[in-house]
Amino acid sequence: MMQKSKHLVVFTGAGISTSSGIPDFRGPKGVWTLQRAGKGIPNASLPFHRAVPSLTHMALVELERAGILKFIISQNVDSLHLRSGFPRAKLSELHGNSFKEICPCCKTEYLRDFEIETIGLKDTPRRCSDKNCGARLKDTVLDWEDALPLEEMNSAKEHCRSADLVLCLGTSLQITPACNMPLMSIKNGGRVAIVNLQATPKDKKASLVIHGLVDEVIAGVMSKLNLRIPPYIRTDLVQLTLRHSLKKKCVRWTLRVTSIHGLRAPLPFIQSIEVSFPERPDMKPVVLREQPFSLQRETSMNRSFFMLLKLNFSDGCSCLSSAIGWHVDFQKQKGSFVRDRTLVTRELQCAAEHESCAGQQEILERECSPRAETAIHAIVTNIVSYDMGDDKVRLPRDTGMNCGSSNPAKRNMEGTGCHLAAPKKLKYLFLKDEKLNC
Repeated sequence: MMQKSKHLVVFTGAGISTSSGIPDFRGPKGVWTLQRAGKGIPNASLPFHRAVPSLTHMALVELERAGILKFIISQNVDSLHLRSGFPRAKLSELHGNSFKEICPCCKTEYLRDFEIETIGLKDTPRRCSDKNCGARLKDTVLDWEDALPLEEMNSAKEHCRSADLVLCLGTSLQITPACNMPLMSIKNGGRVAIVNLQATPKDKKASLVIHGLVDEVIAGVMSKLNLRIPPYIRTDLVQLTLRHSLKKKCVRWTLRVTSIHGLRAPLPFIQSIEVSFPERPDMKPVVLREQPFSLQRETSMNRSFFMLLKLNFSDGCSCLSSAIGWHVDFQKQKGSFVRDRTLVTRELQCAAEHESCAGQQEILERECSPRAETAIHAIVTNIVSYDMGDDKVRLPRDTGMNCGSSNPAKRNMEGTGCHLAAPKKLKYLFLKDEKLNC
């Protein structure tokens, strides 16, 4: 069916993320299933922001690159489609994204590496970075009473009407109005295929129904199509700032290691930073454990020094640490530059895939002034490979250092329970039910 399709659309639900450690709602170990049994919310051991895309997420990336997949409609808020590298222009996130903010005025989207503090389209602590705007940003995750975002809903409907095949993966097809969108293809002569562990209310209208684990089915599909499933390689950004001022014959300087989104934004992938001065035994090393990471010192203006920053990563990263070296000379001002971020990131990812480990880092840009120097570095913090023989993700390994309508649509419940499988080996932290996938 996929080989013959000219306009394939995929409709995804929480079931495609269960092997990433994010529980669904109605599966055997789903949130609502366990709560009805009096067992509470599933246990988690790693934070939401470090969840890695599943085999299915990465397979969809390859299907799009091969020209087979034209569009994805997702009900999930976990950001794993975007994290996998799937193009934003070919994705409709009907229920929002826990890691995305939007400017209500100029509509600029901001994808973060940390979970946004609010849900329900509320104001966040940050503002639009456009100098001509500056409006307060809002989160994008819908609460139950919120209408589906008009632009996302319209693009989803348009592609469903154009689709000759809509493939529904890991969804109970019970949240309206989203669950009715795949059926729009049938009215125009298209077909619907459903892959879900349990039955759905739409099974009778589908041309094909497979009751099974999504990762297992998609691994078989990719094998039949003779397509590889690319590894997931995560690259995080960190900003280093060194400011200094003269004090008689000394220089007082301050080092800050922050997110590129500003001081208020956390660096969730860094647990601590070891700062040392290998060529200067008179300068004591220090370990920074609290964010924002900051160090103040006074040194002689006439003596340069080499500073080594060892970034110790948090749980969920596939290497323990990475190191950044910084030569400091207050008598010489370095030059500013900006490198092609896309090109540098691609080179880092190629190196990580070739070496089968994470930890590689490169400087992206440097801005220098008489009293300050700021640098942004890209660091590969995770690499995950996928075995097409089964649905199991090859888990990260510790490798050591440097290796608006008048009648807006609302969401309602209909039908009875189903959904995909239990979490696999990875488990992640959930704070509130409303932050989980719908």
